[in-house]
Amino acid sequence: MGPCSPPMPGKVGSRRAGVTQRTAVTRPMATVASVPAFVTGGCSTGRMTNQDMTLVLGGTGTTGRRVVRRLRDAGHPLRSASRSGEARFDWTDPNSWRASLAGVTAMYLMAPHDRPVESDFVRLAVEHGVGRVVLLSSRAIEAMGDERLMAAEETVRTCGAQWTILRPDWFDQNFDEGFFRDAVLAGEIAVPVGDTRQCFVDADDIAGVAVAALTGAGHAGRTYEITGPDALSFGEAAAILTETVGRPVRHLGTADDYRTVMLALGVPAEQVAGEIAAFGALRDLGDGQPTGTVRQVTGHDPKSFAAYAAEAAARGAWRS
Repeated sequence: MGPCSPPMPGKVGSRRAGVTQRTAVTRPMATVASVPAFVTGGCSTGRMTNQDMTLVLGGTGTTGRRVVRRLRDAGHPLRSASRSGEARFDWTDPNSWRASLAGVTAMYLMAPHDRPVESDFVRLAVEHGVGRVVLLSSRAIEAMGDERLMAAEETVRTCGAQWTILRPDWFDQNFDEGFFRDAVLAGEIAVPVGDTRQCFVDADDIAGVAVAALTGAGHAGRTYEITGPDALSFGEAAAILTETVGRPVRHLGTADDYRTVMLALGVPAEQVAGEIAAFGALRDLGDGQPTGTVRQVTGHDPKSFAAYAAEAAARGAWRS
């Protein structure tokens, strides 16, 4: 999430000073549903062919570039689109929309940063032949009151194409690619959720589920809650980072901690109060529970937070 909203489990954001940003958070709410395979749209057999083109929005982002890599490695035609990608796409410029949709039959859709998903674009995509839409959402959006993502999910469910919604918990990559990196380097991560446990998940595992939904059969009409293999408190995650990064990292988990940090950064008090309330709603959901989605959909176990941290440290992610 961005500076105007509290970070939520699910995606990498860019918050002030990197102290309190997190991915979209959600609890297991809609686990895998049992529905028919794809029966309409560009991939009528349910599986993608070598003639089917996938549009990847946010193709240079944390999950988007991993989706692009997996599709390319598997030999699937694709178009990577973003404001700075191979194909130009700008949510604020409808003139950029049509060119990105030419020949596309499936789409990986990410909500733009702090903007709604434009229903006009999704409608245009379906009119141009997109028969399969995979939306990156986030866990716990109802509890945290994320109207933007709730509206995005409704837009996708009612667009007329086959749809799949991904609801990941906090991205591991928030700690080395996103809003928590500076906080890790500073040694303090302020998130007012106390000791409640989150199911941190690796972006590669999210991308694996996304590509399966984009290219395989049996994912239509499903909402996938995507988690890592373990439920960890932020304090436990900080202890793992302390060991792997080689410097002390601690979690500041109270509302007072968060208020002090955010006000010092110049965030308006009213905004801070709203963020604390949203985090409180997340905390009140209790400990997250790992799901079996990654193994069920991809056939492999999800990466642990400890394995992620060791790999990130080995490639120098936290060298200052």
